[in-house]
Amino acid sequence: MTLAPETAGATGSAPAASLAATLPGAFYTDPETFRQEQQHLFESLWFCAVRAADLPRPGAFRTVQAGRENVLIVRDRRGGFGAYLNVCRHRGARLCTEESGEVRRNLQCPYHAWTYDLDGRLVAAPNLQRMPDVDRAERGLLPVRLREWLGYVWVCLADEPPSFEETVIGAVSERLGGAEAIGRYGIDGLALGRRITYDVRANWKLIVENFMECYHCATIHPELTDVLPEFADGFAAQYYVGHGAAFADEAEGFTVDGSGGFARIPGIGEDQDRRYYAITVRPQVFLNLVPDHVIVHRMFPLAADRTVVECDWLYAPEVVASGADLSRSVELFHRVNTQDFAACERTQPAMDSRAYRAGGVLVPSEHHIADFHRWVIRLLPGAPDPPEIPGVPGTPRAPAARPRDGGTSASP
Repeated sequence: MTLAPETAGATGSAPAASLAATLPGAFYTDPETFRQEQQHLFESLWFCAVRAADLPRPGAFRTVQAGRENVLIVRDRRGGFGAYLNVCRHRGARLCTEESGEVRRNLQCPYHAWTYDLDGRLVAAPNLQRMPDVDRAERGLLPVRLREWLGYVWVCLADEPPSFEETVIGAVSERLGGAEAIGRYGIDGLALGRRITYDVRANWKLIVENFMECYHCATIHPELTDVLPEFADGFAAQYYVGHGAAFADEAEGFTVDGSGGFARIPGIGEDQDRRYYAITVRPQVFLNLVPDHVIVHRMFPLAADRTVVECDWLYAPEVVASGADLSRSVELFHRVNTQDFAACERTQPAMDSRAYRAGGVLVPSEHHIADFHRWVIRLLPGAPDPPEIPGVPGTPRAPAARPRDGGTSASP
């Protein structure tokens, strides 16, 4: 088990400093910093785009915003998926203007009717037969790298994507102490019980930082701390490899009132029963694991001060098919989300204040957030250097170039 930041100095010759520096306020408001994040994070790392089951048949599609690019994911005729930049190769019109939909055979641009098959190949256009020199494969849609994992489609816009195994699967393995722990939940076989989309008027990093710490839990999460009492002490559960927060003795399930939930997902062992595990997969996914369901957050940063979060509650298929009442189960984390996002929105305006120009501070139970800050800076060669705060340890300067593998995606 990894030492928590508040105890890490206990075995050394000198205690760790009580306060550590955060990123300065401009990192949360500056449009140029956000553009750098779009380029070097969201367009360079693996991005969880869509739940595979949302595209049940050939021709079903969905569009998502990944950094500065709009990406089209479509189910092909072989039952697999294709991902493409959502741009017609003729004059650059957006090919699919709806967020989701279904086509019978092909994808057709609404501007000049250039038409592509589900594999992205140009198959028709007005007067195309009069242009025999046009290479239909070359003029096809521009593909995007794609992987399926945990029942979701992940995309990467980089010419040379980082290792999916090292960055995405590695993040989960590092947090849980091994990849086999996530496999026991059978997430790719679970069914969608509820989805709620939140439009949060806050920078995406504020949301990540909030999810990583529990210093705030006793203040704003009464329902959560009733079920997970260790969170009331500000316990940074994500810092501990393999640790899951234990349910309260009186809590029967992970529900808003502590009442019983549903049968344990097959495959989950006694060591994972009555425990909650939180995992951050950088840059934009949160996984929440409890014995009878899984909650997946996907963030879609749209501006320096706006982030759309899509949250899925996943259950065993028989639970959803039975029409069981999911409300008490869903309501617990819906309240947590609402409380967290309100806190982030309350923080965002102050990022522009002179009072936060040099940033704020992290208390010992939040020191692991500094690793997230270092990770961001390491990937942003164009980001401004954070200032030093007298008496508070600063943040390392950004290097001249981004590491080829994009760094680790693992949570502290």
